[in-house]
Amino acid sequence: MTSRQHEPDYTLVILVGLLMLFGLAMLSSAAAPISYERFGDSYYFFKHQLITGVVPGLILFSIFARYPYHRLKKIAWPLLGVTIAVLLLVFIPGLAAGYGTSRSWITIFGFSLQPAEIAKLTFLIYLAAWLDRRGEHRAKDFQSGFIPFVIVWGLVALLMVLQPDVGTLSIMTIMAVVVYFIGGGSLRHLALLGGGALVGFIGLVVAAPYRLARFTAFLHPERDPLGISYHINQALIAVGNGGWFGVGVGQSRQKFSYLPEVIGDSIFAVIAEEIGFIFSALVIVALLAIAYRCLLLIRHAPDRFAKLLVVGITSWLIFQSFINISAMIGLLPITGVPLPFVSAGGTSLAMSLAAVGILTNISRYRKI
Repeated sequence: MTSRQHEPDYTLVILVGLLMLFGLAMLSSAAAPISYERFGDSYYFFKHQLITGVVPGLILFSIFARYPYHRLKKIAWPLLGVTIAVLLLVFIPGLAAGYGTSRSWITIFGFSLQPAEIAKLTFLIYLAAWLDRRGEHRAKDFQSGFIPFVIVWGLVALLMVLQPDVGTLSIMTIMAVVVYFIGGGSLRHLALLGGGALVGFIGLVVAAPYRLARFTAFLHPERDPLGISYHINQALIAVGNGGWFGVGVGQSRQKFSYLPEVIGDSIFAVIAEEIGFIFSALVIVALLAIAYRCLLLIRHAPDRFAKLLVVGITSWLIFQSFINISAMIGLLPITGVPLPFVSAGGTSLAMSLAAVGILTNISRYRKI
């Protein structure tokens, strides 16, 4: 490992910081009605995001930005244990906290955490370290590469299906498959895995009628507008109502108990309504700029382990953003995943900032 030769990628840090500040401003607006209705405080969810997301996230960012990334390889196996352990926490009575049909949260000292968000980062570090040790040749091998990958990922996926949290599982699957492929995985093996995943996905849809209903609502949003299609229709109304320049910050109508999950996965619809197409498109531009900085870092990664980490974090943040925004404008079914750095969700924000801390640390050692 070479000594530090460069300043960190401040452009990446500034982009993420600006996006997070923008997210806090929009969250303050979107959350005001529901905050006052539930807690008598219009800024409750804004303050909650600061306490559970921004503060721990900045602490984790500072730690990972300074902790030499290559040392993470030494704790890869313990991190796999952490991944399994945190996903098991949601099944422990007294800790588990359900929301609707999902048991994806735990409550500790009055604060809720989403273990799957922690598992994203811990599993990624394990997978990158494992592929780095395997080498490209062994990663291509069916017995020493593909089978161990499928077994470990299958265990993680099973625990997430049992919660169930198919939205987060889809993000983690994309991340894992991209990292495995870049790490040397065979296209033939990935095609085999894709076939198995398709069969499993169809099984999940058949096993839970509400998932099939979501696809029906996606294909035919005009059907049952007060039922299963309600969410997507209200999101489209919010986006359409915003027009080119929006109705004004704080002036959204849909946030007043019309649009479901207004501070979570639906926040982009509120953004589009309040600031319009032109300015909400800048959110996408900011995400693309972050992706571009990450792609440059992949190109100049100092070693294989760093490259795999950057690939995983990039695919995680960008695909999650794409899925979230696409769902709000009717391009994909609603899956319930948050918009990185913008949506409410302390665990999601904290772990995303931790991931950016790793990117910042790797950028210190980049090859130019």
